[in-house]
Amino acid sequence: MKGYCQGTGQGREIMIRNGLYHCKTVFLDGVVGGSDSVMVLRDGIIRGGDSFYFFHGTYTCADGKVKGEIINQEHTPSHGERPVWEKRVVTIGFSGTYGDETIESFGTSLVGKQSIRFNAKMRLLIPD
Repeated sequence: MKGYCQGTGQGREIMIRNGLYHCKTVFLDGVVGGSDSVMVLRDGIIRGGDSFYFFHGTYTCADGKVKGEIINQEHTPSHGERPVWEKRVVTIGFSGTYGDETIESFGTSLVGKQSIRFNAKMRLLIPD
């Protein structure tokens, strides 16, 4: 099994498996929006995107917990379909938990002076 994780050294650690993931993101606190995207996680590096945005970042994990940072940028104008992030470079921080083929996290995206909380659920589509 290939994956990435730092453990305590006490027994077999469950790793975040390297591979292609589907990610469903939902904004919280009454903010309208969210997305479905795909991303590749490989050895602490995240790369992915959807029809309007691409993102890249890093993550660390240990003992079933994950945290990381992502930069999100528009590659194709969304023409109002995603007004929250439109024409912006967005910094995102997240933390959560993971299992063998799933990751769930909560995070905050900083959009100018506004912060937007979200929930993201990921599932492994194709392992490396």
